[in-house]
Amino acid sequence: MSRVEKPTHAPYDGSALIADPIHKYVTFTVPFAVPDPHECTEKDLIDSPWVQRLRYIYQLQSARWVYPSAEHTRFVHSLGTMHVAGRFARHLYPFLKKAVPDAPSANYIEGLLRVTALLHDIGHGPFCHFFDENYLHGFHLTHEKLGQIIIRDHLGPIIKKIRRSPSGPFEKGESLDPAQIAHLILKEKGKDNSKLPRWLNMLQPVISGSYTGDNLDYVLRDSYMCGVAVGPVDLTRLIHYTIITDKGFTIHKTGLPALQMFLNTRMYLYSNVYFHRTTRAIDIHLRDIFGDTMKLLRPRDPRNAMDDYLTLTDWSLLEEVRQWKSSRQNARRRLGLEWGRILDRDVKWKMAYSTVLKEKGQERGMAFPGHEYFEKQIAKELPADLKNVEFRVDMAPLDPRPDPKDRRGNPLYVYDPGTKGVSTEPLEEFLDLLPTRLIQFRLFSLDHKHDAALSRAAATVLNKTPSSIESQF
Repeated sequence: MSRVEKPTHAPYDGSALIADPIHKYVTFTVPFAVPDPHECTEKDLIDSPWVQRLRYIYQLQSARWVYPSAEHTRFVHSLGTMHVAGRFARHLYPFLKKAVPDAPSANYIEGLLRVTALLHDIGHGPFCHFFDENYLHGFHLTHEKLGQIIIRDHLGPIIKKIRRSPSGPFEKGESLDPAQIAHLILKEKGKDNSKLPRWLNMLQPVISGSYTGDNLDYVLRDSYMCGVAVGPVDLTRLIHYTIITDKGFTIHKTGLPALQMFLNTRMYLYSNVYFHRTTRAIDIHLRDIFGDTMKLLRPRDPRNAMDDYLTLTDWSLLEEVRQWKSSRQNARRRLGLEWGRILDRDVKWKMAYSTVLKEKGQERGMAFPGHEYFEKQIAKELPADLKNVEFRVDMAPLDPRPDPKDRRGNPLYVYDPGTKGVSTEPLEEFLDLLPTRLIQFRLFSLDHKHDAALSRAAATVLNKTPSSIESQF
């Protein structure tokens, strides 16, 4: 009886390249020339309807109306994040294996982090984070929670059949677990994670930490696509000086300057792109109409209508509301006219006042009341004849500093080669080199007629002396 020979694959059989302007080329696994019917690959996941849906969700929700070239999508960002996470995995594995000897194989860890990174944004809806705040929160949801549902219930069959990373096959008996991937994209508070392996929690900062596959890709990609000149982001150096110790995710002290450069660059993007005054003005306009729009488009909890959620994208929403201005229904027609202004880039809200509020005291976190409080106080300071002037207060938080004890319970440790100690203390000293937490405080009105009066009222409330109106634009 002749022995069945295991097929020998030709060079490059089972892998392919995607050209990318940021990372040059992104490798991914594809079926072999003679495919294994029991195997799925990264290509199967990329080509699935849920991942392809991200082609129709813009990466920059409103900023693309300010930066015309920023037409890239969550799809290309997800591919880039997958690539960066793979680089982290290959570099970190020897340190992980030393800290946790029972960790799975190197190829498995690479595959796990790459697939998690590819799917980290899978639950996003149109307008991304704005959609979370102005729709999903009404159902006590976030895009991460929806992403967990998609990963477990809709992409699970593909994920379980992935058997290799671009570096090679997993060890015998290893297969990706959708529950572990769901955990990595959102470590839920109050949930018993004691049964999860230690090595898994040590890897979570690669997905959700101070510097990750996610934010390292979007800082590089968004600045490039917007055409914005930013400071250097030394991706290779940051990865090189990242290790895993017995305590967890750790950066070598030598890598702190590279981290500082990255965090300052990210803050620059927030203040000049994500929180640009016109971007925020468009968001205020959107906020006024988005709730009523979604009540007409998708009134049901998306968890109970996932087939509908699959088709909900920026493209589908914008093409639907574009037709409403000629609707026979008053509510749709009213909303359609407002959407028409947004789609025509007729910016409704004009900035009347702008300043920066610094964090008060030594404690981390917001030390200021919300925008509703300031709106009421400013209204009281306006002259009697301007009491009916319509205006909005917008407060955008800028925080470049990593939290040594972040909200997910994954602190960033620092290895000091002098003392050979691992702790968060060097990071606390490092934070002093970074800007404090800031709030970009802006006041918008429908025109510029009353900018002077609004500025005086805002400055009085904030206990500031208003600068000249010309210097604020």
